[in-house]
Amino acid sequence: TQQLISQVAGGGPEHDRKRRALGRLEGLGDREREVAVAVGRGASNADIAAELYLSVATVKAHVSRILTKLDLNNRVQIALLVHDAGLLNEE
Repeated sequence: TQQLISQVAGGGPEHDRKRRALGRLEGLGDREREVAVAVGRGASNADIAAELYLSVATVKAHVSRILTKLDLNNRVQIALLVHDAGLLNEE
């Protein structure tokens, strides 16, 4: 019963996953967050560079820093974290 009440009230496992993902992403700077969201959408480094008016080398540096800061291994993990945080729905 308690689980059902938590889910109806906005709690539950999905809410917890979103809260944890948002907490992890708090350590990113604004530009890093923008790059992470673009990675989450599946954009290439070249696409991200054009969209955010950056060089491809700068995008690569941001992606590398995101991976390091969040202790992730690849772009797919960035995308999953951004998805779990609900940031792909903001656009």
